[in-house]
Amino acid sequence: MKALLLSAGLGTRLKPFTDKHPKALAPVNGVSLLEYNIRNLQRFGIYNIVVNVHHFADQIISLLKEQNGFGSQIEISDESDAVLETGGGLKKAATFLQQEEDFLVMNVDILSDFNFDDLLQQHKAQKPLATLAVQERVSSRYFLFNNNMELKGWENVQTGEQKIPNQIARNELKPLAFSGIQILNNIIFEKMNMQGKFSLVDVYLQLCSTEKIQAWNHSGDLLLDVGKPESLVKAATLFNNIKK
Repeated sequence: MKALLLSAGLGTRLKPFTDKHPKALAPVNGVSLLEYNIRNLQRFGIYNIVVNVHHFADQIISLLKEQNGFGSQIEISDESDAVLETGGGLKKAATFLQQEEDFLVMNVDILSDFNFDDLLQQHKAQKPLATLAVQERVSSRYFLFNNNMELKGWENVQTGEQKIPNQIARNELKPLAFSGIQILNNIIFEKMNMQGKFSLVDVYLQLCSTEKIQAWNHSGDLLLDVGKPESLVKAATLFNNIKK
């Protein structure tokens, strides 16, 4: 299986580090988020990885070249001209991924100890367009699933905004927090009709009325969104096995 590590974001929440560096190179116990996730993917036999780049792209490319991809075969999807968000970034990387029947996509600023094989096993068994890793945890935004754990909507509990394309009653849907990790079938490239800069969340909400988009609940697994300077400190404690 191939993986796409989404590493092009500006990382504004990680300022001041991201004033001079890409968020992918933020260090946890001396190891960058990029290196940690590449080596974590290797634990599950994933050695072919696409990395998309935009903010301080040259720093990521130079490091990967110097370190020989940390032992993996790395391809670069270059978004230097314009950051495209998660959906636009995936669409630009289609050349590297569309020959794969299924592929993994994850945010580079996510640290987790969960078993990718379990996620893949469910995806292969149920054969949806996408399998989204989710958890029962506190968040400001949630995907909404029916009793079959199929995506039917989205909500922001802070603003009260809801997007439920099928007009299903909200109380019939279960909120689960997205982990920024998913397995996609390559048919997704035929289904995405948006252009330029757009989010994968918007793609899923557009397609969930007609396509099967499944939840994989990994509540209880360790997961940390390393989006703020204080979360780097927390990561150093929770993931204290990260060492060069």
